[in-house]
Amino acid sequence: MAITAIRATALGALVVAAAVLGFAAPAQAHNYLVSSTPTEASTLTELPVEFSVTTNGPLLSLDGSVAGFAIEVKDAHGLYYGDGCVTVDGPTLSEAAALGEAGDYTMLWQLVSADGHTVSAEINFSWAPADGVVPSEGTATPATCGNGTAAPLASGPQEPRANADLSDVLWIGGAIGAILVAALVTFLVVTRKK
Repeated sequence: MAITAIRATALGALVVAAAVLGFAAPAQAHNYLVSSTPTEASTLTELPVEFSVTTNGPLLSLDGSVAGFAIEVKDAHGLYYGDGCVTVDGPTLSEAAALGEAGDYTMLWQLVSADGHTVSAEINFSWAPADGVVPSEGTATPATCGNGTAAPLASGPQEPRANADLSDVLWIGGAIGAILVAALVTFLVVTRKK
């Protein structure tokens, strides 16, 4: 009988854990990078029409607003390229491409996931244009759409990240609490039969 009680307790705890964690999963559904132009560590020999980042699902652009979205391209000397006019189309964030002299570049990107969290990272690439390609002029600060300037995004090597908020903490805390309560109730029910 003791083995049956242990099995029943374990099965009950597994069912409750699976149910609670299944409900908590949407709180962790941040968009992630699927593809980009350029790709990490690539060498561009022709200027693409646009620089872009495509994620696994639609981005959160309320009423067509691009607040919270950005692509910044800068060279090894710290000069920025592009007009700052980003476009959000479903899962893709893009900006018209512009580059200066041949060399190493970094594309910093930031977007708003469908769940409302900000996700950002950087892509390092090289530019090796053919002879005769006229380079664009860089600026000391990143452009914003309409020829203004903006503060640069945080730079440096980083993994895509997402900011946790209070709702995530509450989901996780509630999930743990529900598992503990279910385990206690299952234990009391099983031991009471003895």
